[in-house]
Amino acid sequence: MGENQGFFRRLVSGLTKTRDNIVSGMDSIFHGFSRIDDEFYEELEETLIMGDLGVRATENILDELKEKVKERHIKEPSECRQILIDSIKSQMDVGETAYEFENRTSVVFVIGVNGVGKTTTIGKLAGKLKSQGKKVILAAADTFRAAAGEQLKEWADRAGVDMIGGQEGADPASVVFDAVSAAKARKADVLLCDTAGRLHNKKNLMEELKKINRVIEREYPEAFKETLVVLDAATGQNALAQAREFNEVADITGVILTKMDGTAKGGIAVAIQAELGIPVKYIGVGETIDDLQKFDSDEFVNALFYQEEER
Repeated sequence: MGENQGFFRRLVSGLTKTRDNIVSGMDSIFHGFSRIDDEFYEELEETLIMGDLGVRATENILDELKEKVKERHIKEPSECRQILIDSIKSQMDVGETAYEFENRTSVVFVIGVNGVGKTTTIGKLAGKLKSQGKKVILAAADTFRAAAGEQLKEWADRAGVDMIGGQEGADPASVVFDAVSAAKARKADVLLCDTAGRLHNKKNLMEELKKINRVIEREYPEAFKETLVVLDAATGQNALAQAREFNEVADITGVILTKMDGTAKGGIAVAIQAELGIPVKYIGVGETIDDLQKFDSDEFVNALFYQEEER
């Protein structure tokens, strides 16, 4: 429990700006209105959309709220707070199968544009899996960016896992081929692949991912496939747009949101889930290896709506 309690505290403090952005606005609406009317709902809607929860999630949340207000004959705006919190939680439930790849022989692709903390995230994920007793191999298949391989090697060494590839300009598919051979020979549990993040040239990226997928299908058909996209929470709606675009070129199975600490746009976690139906599986709220944790929607929403007096 120690680690998680520490993480919850970091999450609470990391979500301070998001809380100021969304929750304080909501609470002033709950307290400022004496009755529940159209204007009350309109103000709430604006606050949620401005808080980066996205149009779809906001509509769903408000529909649910209106329904419950009718059903339960609620008259007081302040009684809406908990309904709203529960509704946000239900928008984000990932279900139990989200981490199936951890218990199978798997290949995990990690994609994302440069600058979102992709390499660091892969390093943290490798360390996390290793500490769970998994044998992990890293494939440095982002061969386009100079120094990507070196940076990944540092993380591999820090996590104590093997790395394959890392030569600038090498063919990503051949790096993956070598990594698959190594994964099979060394009986690895998880093969983590760092792949290129060039969205401005979607066609090339698409071809590259197709080629890599063909290698996996041919050489490693028994492996369970997971594709995670790394997004920077601080970019808000831009992160949602990136997720949408990556989803067009690859079959995204989950999202890793980095830089959750210190952003006012943490509501984007709700939007991604509701708009794209892709679960947020991990979030990062800092620099150390423990700062990447599995995403728990209950924990996230509780941290977001955390009130000192609840302690």
